[in-house]
Amino acid sequence: MKIGIIGAGHIGATLARRFHELGHQVSIANSKGPETLGEVAAATGATAVDARQAARSAQLVVVTIPMCKVPDLPADLFDGVSDEVVVIDTCNYYPQQRDGRLAAIESGLPESRWVEQQLGRPVVKVFNNIHAEHLGAYGQPAGTPGRIALPVAGDDGAAMATVMRLVEQLGFDALDAGGLDESWRQQPGSPAYAGDLDAAGLRKALLEATPQRKPEWTAAG
Repeated sequence: MKIGIIGAGHIGATLARRFHELGHQVSIANSKGPETLGEVAAATGATAVDARQAARSAQLVVVTIPMCKVPDLPADLFDGVSDEVVVIDTCNYYPQQRDGRLAAIESGLPESRWVEQQLGRPVVKVFNNIHAEHLGAYGQPAGTPGRIALPVAGDDGAAMATVMRLVEQLGFDALDAGGLDESWRQQPGSPAYAGDLDAAGLRKALLEATPQRKPEWTAAG
């Protein structure tokens, strides 16, 4: 599969390396231009491109950048891109730590619904509740006791199926976490966040989640 990754931070670089190892054709972009991605390309096996190339030459696109930077992506990023191209959103809202106040999210709009609105494309939410180091190193064969499960939330069945297959290839159980409006169940501060839970534990954690954000995960003031 041709996979474009927009964002070369910890999650982006980890996914680029792992997808390349699995035999996928991977391109990666950042906000500074492909000429700054030599080390990342060498370490991951991905091809350094600009953001438009990453979006327009792939069958699946991963957006994995700071949430506050999503509005800065090119307005024409997905111009001419087929509706069949799947878009993954890994973004998390860290208001105090990085992103500042995003009023719509503070008012209760799920993070990925906000990202979807900014991109003008449907998204599937995944890879946001696991540390990059664990994503890169903790995958295990199917059926391994205690295998980590990752929640996948989205509204399109075909896109969800594609993403869940990739999650399984990476060595994790893919758990259907419902529609995108339910993706708040895996956001920072929830029981499902960064716990490396198996499928049973993750299912329980998603059910126990509440939509109210804890004070440390809301904008100050």
